[in-house]
Parts: sequence; structure tokens; C-alpha cells
Amino acid sequence: MQVIFTADVKGKGKKGELRDVPTGYAQNFLFKKGLAKEATAAAVSAFKRQEKAKAKQEAELLAEAEELKAFLEKEATIVEMKVKAGGDLRLFGSITSKQIAEALFKQYNVKLDKHKMDLKNPIRALGFTKVPVKLYTGVIATIRVHVVEI
Repeated sequence: MQVIFTADVKGKGKKGELRDVPTGYAQNFLFKKGLAKEATAAAVSAFKRQEKAKAKQEAELLAEAEELKAFLEKEATIVEMKVKAGGDLRLFGSITSKQIAEALFKQYNVKLDKHKMDLKNPIRALGFTKVPVKLYTGVIATIRVHVVEI
């Protein structure tokens, strides 16, 4: 019997998969627990429509991420941070990914999640720093941050 899984079932299938399972297993376990539904012609066509819509949405998100990457990596896109610093070019405090995200929004009206920035340690020195940003699966942009003294 063919079923469409509505939830992950260990060893049998993942959510959204179309699989053959024994009839008794499907009727006595999967259907009763709501883990799967019968793969009728209408259910299979609805499933294929959902998959097509999901693929289209993924393609749109990927295109949007590529566009944002192109903007962030342009020569003119430099996030400038003005902070107090000591005599040896070290900052009083540090610059975190949250502050970089806020400055990027103020300067270029681009909203980025601070968790997507791959800043290992906060910035503690004046000058240019490159910060990698994970925009989407496989799409990584690099933001240039320029830290200047007030």
C-alpha cells in the first residue's frame, strides 16, 4: 500500500515521502497515529503541487540571497563603525555582530540576523575587518567593516 508520510517515522520514511508499506502496518499503526495518509490520486497530486511550490519558493530565496550577496560584496559597501580607542589602536570595549547588524541597517537599510554572521571573536582593533555572513545554504557573503576612532 502506498502512503504519504505526514511525520518522520524511524526506519520507514521521512515527512513528505511517498512510500510502499505493508497494508496492515499502514492501517493499524500509521493511520491511527496520524503519521501517514493513504496515497490516493488526489493526495498524490496535492503532494506534487506542494513539492513544486516548495521548490519554487526555495529558488526565490536562493535568488534573493545571491542578490543580497552581490550588494554586500560591492566595493562601495563598507560598514563604518566609529568608536573610542586608546593610543595603541585598541578599542575601549569591542564590536559585536549585533552592533555590525545595527550599523548595516542604519547605513544601507539592509536587515541581517546577527546569528548569521560568522564573527568568531568580537572586533577589538581599528582598521578593516572582513566578516563572513551565511545568507542561505551555500551562499556566503563577506561584509567589510571599517572601524575608525572618534
